[in-house]
Amino acid sequence: METVNRRTTLALGITAAATPLIAWATSAPAQTYGPDEGKEIGPGVRVIDLGEGPSNIPAYKTVKLRDVVIQPGAKTPDRKMMNDMLCHMTEGELSVVQNEKKFTVKKGGVWTCSKDNITEGTQNTSNAVAIMRIIDLLTA
Repeated sequence: METVNRRTTLALGITAAATPLIAWATSAPAQTYGPDEGKEIGPGVRVIDLGEGPSNIPAYKTVKLRDVVIQPGAKTPDRKMMNDMLCHMTEGELSVVQNEKKFTVKKGGVWTCSKDNITEGTQNTSNAVAIMRIIDLLTA
């Protein structure tokens, strides 16, 4: 058996302390969905409801989380927003048109929509599936 001295103990301690940090720094894989998951709301566009709960933000009674999966070339129609919401691109990229202003949102991008003030439509112009995560802020 080898002798354990202060150097060995210190080296083992540093290795043990660093291991969780290395594991924590690695990113988790993105959520993927099967072709029939959720509800189809248009050709190549599906909505997957992820959860809902009460809000402690005074202006909102409930928050709802959902993913909109948009296949390459598919689009959502322009429509007026029915509630305030936060949107986040978890995968891919989308061309977004809000009140005739066009912008591109890539993976990791965040944007907002406000009730009654915004008309929005999206289109996946890339060759990869786009996933838009939406947090609906519901008043009633």
